[in-house]
Amino acid sequence: MSDWGHRLCRVVRNLKPSTYRKICAVTLFLLISIVVTGGAVRLTSSGLGCPDWPTCEYDQFSPESGIHGWVEFLNRLITGLVSVVVILAVLGSLFRTPRRSDLIKWSWGLVAGIVGQIVLGGIVVLSHLNPWLVLGHFALSMILVWNAVVLHHKADDPETAPTSKYSRQFATVLTSWALVMLTSGMLVTGSGPHTGSRDDPIERLPFAIREIVRVHSLTVIIFLVLLTIFSFHIFKNSNSTSLRSITKTLCLVATAQAAIGWVQYFTGVPELLVGFHLAGATGLWATLVKSWLITHGAN
Repeated sequence: MSDWGHRLCRVVRNLKPSTYRKICAVTLFLLISIVVTGGAVRLTSSGLGCPDWPTCEYDQFSPESGIHGWVEFLNRLITGLVSVVVILAVLGSLFRTPRRSDLIKWSWGLVAGIVGQIVLGGIVVLSHLNPWLVLGHFALSMILVWNAVVLHHKADDPETAPTSKYSRQFATVLTSWALVMLTSGMLVTGSGPHTGSRDDPIERLPFAIREIVRVHSLTVIIFLVLLTIFSFHIFKNSNSTSLRSITKTLCLVATAQAAIGWVQYFTGVPELLVGFHLAGATGLWATLVKSWLITHGAN
């Protein structure tokens, strides 16, 4: 074996926590990216650009021609790249020094989620984009992002400062309500005009779009009120200094997300703004999970 090979083996066998955390950061980035590219598939009506599974068209791995086929094919390729980095995250957890069983479990959680996504993605295509299954696809993506945020947070043996009991309880309330907000937003998406395919008709959820938008808007308003109260507490309490940076980020992301949501509704839900809104929802969820972990001193 060459000197380069010996050095590589030494690095792998004694993987530093900081190096493993970088692997987890790449994993988290790609998992968020796949949500955005998946949204691009739907917003460009490319959901059936590759009408078969696991091949794209009949017995062909890649599409013959057409932008819709290539958009869907690119999303599948990124899914493959995500699978590779998830494997690296598992291997890294096994060779990290010191070795920790909790990191191994969380990394295997990513494997289970990716396998579930691949299987569910195939079912979504074969079901002709059933809206309930499409929403399940997105929900599973949020679970994967949560798993990746936790793994990244734990990967480098973080030292966390103590926070007040009120901060911990309120962070739990805020994160729990965010689940309600995300769910109502998913129902809006499933009832809206972007079906994900050029083919008609594509089934939509049985909700009046105006009514479900009002419900979602109410959940957003309540979330912003809760976030405002939480933020005042964090910046007023001297024992919560470790939370101030993540809280600032959370406020910025939440404010931008709410603004994009209202603008897109009153401008006829243009595809580009819907894409930004999808990316914002994913970023908001990841930031919330991170703030919860810091609040609870999870390590």
